Amino acid sequence: MTGGGRGIGKAIALALAEDGADIAVNYRKDADSANETVAEIEKLGRRARAYQASVDDRAADEAMVAAALDELGPIDILVNNAGIASRGRSVVDTEFAEIERVVGTHAFSAFHLCQLLIPQMRERDRADIVMISSIAARNGAGWSSPYNMAKAAIEALAFGLAKEEQRNGIRVNVVAPGLVETEMGRRLVKGAAGVEDIRTLDASSPFGRVCQPEDVANVVRFVVSDAAGYVSGQRIYVDGGGQ
Repeated sequence: MTGGGRGIGKAIALALAEDGADIAVNYRKDADSANETVAEIEKLGRRARAYQASVDDRAADEAMVAAALDELGPIDILVNNAGIASRGRSVVDTEFAEIERVVGTHAFSAFHLCQLLIPQMRERDRADIVMISSIAARNGAGWSSPYNMAKAAIEALAFGLAKEEQRNGIRVNVVAPGLVETEMGRRLVKGAAGVEDIRTLDASSPFGRVCQPEDVANVVRFVVSDAAGYVSGQRIYVDGGGQ
């Protein structure tokens, strides 16, 4: 679980632990949040470990994967969730270093981890890879090209990978939320619209509330469940029907 210490990642980690999984919680900087997530998972009776790695760093990924396999055993679910926001600049004003940073965090990291983990996943009776994308890949909003490109790239990786690994029993799916009440979501609406309290958007949101991390987690736990055994190469939007 990349980016598993907070927000959507934490909700997914806890949901999968409730369903019986042991969890490797990746984090980049916030060790306290990652350790809190580990403690909550352990309270559920599952094993968990926190692993620090900047996921766009191939060497760091290799070390993290080796440690997780050694401490927790074979990995049969990979959730590529780690992500960062772009700075809200136009294409003309965007520095290429930002493209490298944002696409690297979202998409190159997913490529690295899939490449590192798939060989041992092929030995499992079933394995699942879930890419956490965004409606940004569909909507292509202005002043957000690095983020849009990153999410489009992770989806392209997912759909090709689903075809390649079908014969090996590996399901690959995309879960694409809209605006979610997380730290990133709060920063986004504050920066883009001057909204200080994201919950003031409840009235204008589908079903009268802003999407919660648990809404996304529940879709992830479905696609990796036996109930979704014939579901692969799919994109599921979690946006209340349109945002």
